[in-house]
Amino acid sequence: MTLVREVRDEFGLQAALGVLGLPRSTWHYQTTRRRSYEEKHGRLRGPLETIARKHPEYGYRRTTTELREVYREQTNHKVVQRLHLLWGLPLIRGTRRPRPSGIRQVLTVAGERANLVAGLDEIGPFEVAYTDFTELVYATGKAQLIAIVDHRTKVCLGWALGPKAVTELALAAWEAAARTLRRLGLSPRCMIVHHDQDPVFTSYGWTGRLLLTEGSRVSYALRGAKDNTEMEAWNSRFKNENRSLFLEAKDVRELRRVVAQRMDYYNGERRHSALGNQAPLAFVAGLEAGR
Repeated sequence: MTLVREVRDEFGLQAALGVLGLPRSTWHYQTTRRRSYEEKHGRLRGPLETIARKHPEYGYRRTTTELREVYREQTNHKVVQRLHLLWGLPLIRGTRRPRPSGIRQVLTVAGERANLVAGLDEIGPFEVAYTDFTELVYATGKAQLIAIVDHRTKVCLGWALGPKAVTELALAAWEAAARTLRRLGLSPRCMIVHHDQDPVFTSYGWTGRLLLTEGSRVSYALRGAKDNTEMEAWNSRFKNENRSLFLEAKDVRELRRVVAQRMDYYNGERRHSALGNQAPLAFVAGLEAGR
């Protein structure tokens, strides 16, 4: 049957069966039986694939036990063995997870020390900034926004908008933030940038740029959003206040224009209760005047 499948497209089914001395009825019986077998046990495909990925070391016997105890599927081990072959599950089981990157290994060893912000008693202007991706919905689709916001002054130092949450987009936001700092006569050196452990923020592109090129410091949330509440609150507020404007944007280009306008408003006009009801840039100007 395997030989027939391999050559039938080239020589035709009848010729392939004739060379091997197989009647057409055998072909139809085998192909129909296989299809009906897969259909009969189709409900098991999802659980079997999950087990194969979660427990790549399991053979069909331990997989059968897992099916019975976890998924309540009373299935014979011979059925599991056959389904493994039919669906190519040994290939999944033979695939091992890649070794963690050097940065991931460092984070594992560092533990709670990876969160540089948690141990700070006081945070001054432009000492700590927060960042994260958030999704914006517009008239015809969705886009990813990443903003970098200073802890003390609430200034949005930089932002970028794109179709996907990738390292290039994060670096574009960082470049904008670095330009803002330099316009203010400041340097990003030694500034702590706090975020979660998203693959973008553990990539060599992101960490290399901040640590090696800029001399900044990176800080990681250990419990996801729970350890990055400042950024979560900022993203939520920015989206809620401007949701209707975003929904009116017909494409990404128009959405980017709307975001730019609202960022200018946020930094230059919107009063912030934590700043004594001043706009972020007005608060910064007051700091500079008091120096």
